[in-house]
This record gives sequence, structure tokens and C-alpha cells, in this order.
Amino acid sequence: MNREGARRWFRRPVNEPVRGVYLWGPVGRGKSWLSDTLFDMVRAEKQRVHFHEFFRRFHTAYARHRHEPRAGERAVAELLGDCRFLFFDEFHVHDAGDAMLMGRVVSGLFERGTTLLATSNYPPSGLLPNPVFHQMFEPTIGLLERSMDIVEIPDGPDYRVSGVSTRPCSGFSGGRYLWPGGASERAGSAPALPAPGEERTVPAGRGHVRALAVRDDLIWFDFADLCDRPLSTIDYLTLADTHRRWTISGLPRLAEAGPDAAQRFANLVDVLVDRDVHLTLIGRTSLTDTLHGAGLPPDIGRTASRLALLQQETVTTT
Repeated sequence: MNREGARRWFRRPVNEPVRGVYLWGPVGRGKSWLSDTLFDMVRAEKQRVHFHEFFRRFHTAYARHRHEPRAGERAVAELLGDCRFLFFDEFHVHDAGDAMLMGRVVSGLFERGTTLLATSNYPPSGLLPNPVFHQMFEPTIGLLERSMDIVEIPDGPDYRVSGVSTRPCSGFSGGRYLWPGGASERAGSAPALPAPGEERTVPAGRGHVRALAVRDDLIWFDFADLCDRPLSTIDYLTLADTHRRWTISGLPRLAEAGPDAAQRFANLVDVLVDRDVHLTLIGRTSLTDTLHGAGLPPDIGRTASRLALLQQETVTTT
């Protein structure tokens, strides 16, 4: 949708749907920036929502309507209200359960006449790539392809890795990656190491998680407490809503952490970026080495691109 397309959208009758745009391409190519520019032009009821945040809200709404006919459509209607333009950032589907719900969401959106703008690292045909489950998502893929203009951003430089960013160096992009972790306190680049008496148990979703320290809006975690346990993105969202500065220490090479822990870490980074949380990440090896190896999540490229926003410092022991 170009500028003239946006003007046509402004002038359309209330019940006349307009084709949306599915913008996809490699990480760090400016998809979100382009979409944010269009979103800012729209003068109508609109919402911008990230994949993880939307599913947190949708799960809650769906639970309220699960015993009613057309529960998915009712949940969508509750979430969107009078929204006529929805920007769905970071559209990706890897979980079969999420795929079933996403099918209901997409059909509900188009039945309402909502214009959808979506960004993704995958073409529609690349969603839910697991061959065991991909077939079950093909009807939704077909609906996306029929109802939206599919626009590919061609390969090119990753603007995050190259140092070109549209975001100011604050929030997440103002954070740091320090390694090796054992000497970080000597550099003065991270908060003072937690003392034994600072350990707390903090609420996360429906459960709790151990924090090494809580100091005003700063919370300090060990990687194992966040990613070796079966925490969900809903749990991470809850924590990000209540603490604006994070330190995570004990980050291993992800290939050695196991696929489940690595996927949780990728989900956590997505949440912290979306919430623009200031992050100090303390690893055992360089960032490149931490994110290299076999068996890593399919979205590890996005994780690497986002962590490239952090200032990287090598800390030496004395």
C-alpha cells in the first residue's frame, strides 16, 4: 500500500474492505520502519501489536469465549473493537497450536473487513515450516495470499549489524553485551554483582521465577532461571511490563543450552525489544560465538540482528 493507496483507504466506505499488505524479507532490512511510517499516516481507528503481545491478549479473550459459537471471531471482536487498520508486527508461526488459533484470527479479521498490515521474515508459504504440521496451515496461507498484497523486501545490508538504525540509542538499543561474564563488575559497565541477600522470587504470569536482585526498576536474572525452565512468552511479557532495566548473566553458547532453552531465549529477546527494555547481557563467550552452532531456532537470525544493537565489550580479568 503506497501513499495513494493509503488515501483511498481513508476515503473508503466503512464496509468496503481494502487489501492489506504482507511485507516480508530478511532481518534488519527496515520492514518495521516502513510499516511504522504507513501506520502513522492512517487517520482512523487503528492498532499496532506485536506477535507475542497479541497472542497473550488473544489467549485470554479466547478463554472467555471458548464455550460460545465462533469463539475465535468473538475474541477478535473483543480485542479490536472499532479497529479498521491493524499492524501486526513480526508475523511468524512455528507452533502447531498457535497455528490453529492464528487461522481463526486471520479469518476473523478479514470477515470484519479489517485492513491488515503484517511484517515477517517469511513469505506466507514459509509459515509453520515444520513438514509434519505445514499442511494444516495451508488454508490460512491461501487466505493471506488471496486477501493481501505480498511484498518482498530484497536481500541487502542488515542495518542493525551495519550500525545504521532508525531508533535512538536508548531503551534496548542503549544496552550492552559483556563477556566474559566473570569479570564484568571490574569494568564498571554493569551494575554491581548481586549479593546473596538480594535474591527474590518474583511473579511471572501464573507462576514465579527467581531473580538474583531487584533494585527499583532493575531486575537481574540468571539465564538458567529464565530459559531452562518452561516459561512462556506470556511470562516474559509480565516481567517486562513491571521492570524496565534488565541484567541477564550466565548466558552460555546457545548450541550447548539445548533447543528448548535457545527458543525461549529467542522469544525473550523478541519481548525485550518490543517493550524497549534496557538490557545488559553477560555472556561466557563473544556474541558471535554465543549465537553460532547447530540446532538453533529458525529465527536465530532475527535474534542475532537484534542483539547487534547492543554495545559489545570484551572484559578482561586482572
